[in-house]
Amino acid sequence: MPSKVVETEHSVEEPLNCEPDIAELIKNFITPKGNFYDRNHGPIPHLDGETHTVQVDGAVETPIIITVKELQEKFKSHTVIAALQCAGNRRHTMRTEIKEVQGIDWSDGAVFNAVWRGPRLCDILNHAKIKLPPDLDWKTNPDAAHVQLACYATETQEDNWYGSSIPLARAMRPEADVILALEMNGEPLTPEHGYPIRTVVPGVAGARSVKWLDRITVSTSQSSNFYQVHDYKVLPPEAVDRESAQKFWHSTPPIEDMPVNSIIAVPSSGEKVELDADSKVEVRGYALPKGEDGPVVRVEVSGDEGETWVDAKLSWGGMDKMEGEGGERLKWAWCLWEAHVVVQPGRGRRIWSKATDSRGNVQPQEGQWTLRGVCYNAYGEAKDLEVF
Repeated sequence: MPSKVVETEHSVEEPLNCEPDIAELIKNFITPKGNFYDRNHGPIPHLDGETHTVQVDGAVETPIIITVKELQEKFKSHTVIAALQCAGNRRHTMRTEIKEVQGIDWSDGAVFNAVWRGPRLCDILNHAKIKLPPDLDWKTNPDAAHVQLACYATETQEDNWYGSSIPLARAMRPEADVILALEMNGEPLTPEHGYPIRTVVPGVAGARSVKWLDRITVSTSQSSNFYQVHDYKVLPPEAVDRESAQKFWHSTPPIEDMPVNSIIAVPSSGEKVELDADSKVEVRGYALPKGEDGPVVRVEVSGDEGETWVDAKLSWGGMDKMEGEGGERLKWAWCLWEAHVVVQPGRGRRIWSKATDSRGNVQPQEGQWTLRGVCYNAYGEAKDLEVF
C-alpha cells in the first residue's frame, strides 16, 4: 500500500501496550496527553502525512486514492466526542473474580474520552459511489455488506497487516458518527494513536477504530484479518482453551457495541479509607453507555452490598450545559461521577456501582466469562476496604 514508513518504534514481539493510573484518568472529562491507554499488535509506524494516502476500493463505482490534504479540503469535517475502549477493559477483574482468561491483563484504564475531528466515512463512500447488487438488502441487514478497514504499514503479531470491518449499514448512517479522524483534542493525531489517519467508530470496541488507515474496501464479506476472525469475539462458555475455541471462531460474530459499564476509581480496592464529617465515603469513577444507547443517565452506588443505593452526581465536564449541545452530542462519551455513601467502619468492606443508559440498559451484578476476557461489565467494585 502507498504508505511510507519513516521510523518505527517497538517491535512485533513487544508492541506498546499500557494503561494510565485510574485515579489520574478520571480527573479530566476530556482525556489529556499522557493519560491515554495504548493497545497495539505490532510496531508503531511513523508515517509521512504529506505522502500518505488512503485507497478506497471494492464494491464502488469509482475506486479512489485520497491524500490527507484532499480529505481536509474536499470533505466537510465533523466533530465527535467519544470514548474509545479496548474490548478487554476490566479483563483483570474477570480473570481474578471468575477464572483465568487469555489476553493482556488490563485493569480498568483501557479507555479514554476524546474530541475527534475528520470527515465522515459515509461522505467518502458516497463520493466513491457504492455499487452493490440492487437486491442486496444491506441497509437493514448488517450481515449483507461490510466496510473493511486496513493498515498495511506494519506487520502484527498474528498477521502481516492489521484489519477490521464494520457493517456497511453502520458506516453509511450519518448519525452513527463514523469518521476518518485527522485530529484528536484539537491537535493532529500522534503516531501512537494513528497519525495521520485513523477510523473512529463510536460505541464500538476499539479494535474497529483502525489506526494508520491506508485502505477502505466495500465488500459482501468481513475482513479476513486475524484480529477480525480469530480475536475480539465473545466466545461461548464451551470454548475453554485454544483447542476448543477453534470450532467457534467462524460461527461467533465479532464484537461491535460495547456494554453499559461503570467502574470505581476512588477508593481503590485494598485501600484504607477515612470517613468524612458526615460519616460517609467519597466514591468516584466513570461510566459508559451501551453502544449507540448513550448517554449514561444514572449511576447508583452502594456501600452495603446492594441493600441500599444512592444516586451519583454525573458530570460531562460542563459540555452538557453548552447551548445547542446536550445528550445527542454526548451519547458516545463517558461520564464521570461522584457520590458519598454510608459504609460501616471495619475491614473487608466493599462498594458497588451500576450504570444505566438512556435506552434503559442496566449494568448487571455479574459479568459473563469468556475465554478472551472481553466485554466484562459486572458492577464496578472497590473491595477489601478498611474503613475507619
